[in-house]
Amino acid sequence: MSYEPGSADCRLLIEAKESLENALRCLSGQPKSDHIQRQLLVVYSQLEGMHDLKRAEADKVSFTSDNFSPPTPSSKSK
Repeated sequence: MSYEPGSADCRLLIEAKESLENALRCLSGQPKSDHIQRQLLVVYSQLEGMHDLKRAEADKVSFTSDNFSPPTPSSKSK
């Protein structure tokens, strides 16, 4: 990834995604690893979504702060 992180939160998310990329490379070609590779890709997609949210909100939300709480199902707009 050649993205320069703008905050500590972005750096953490980028590092997590890079770790998953490394795990996927290690598992590539290993027998009977398809299921875990799919699971890792799902987690990667979730991290990417968090990263997109962080970039969109321009530091309004800190995933590492005590104030962060994920939205609850009842707070989602319908």
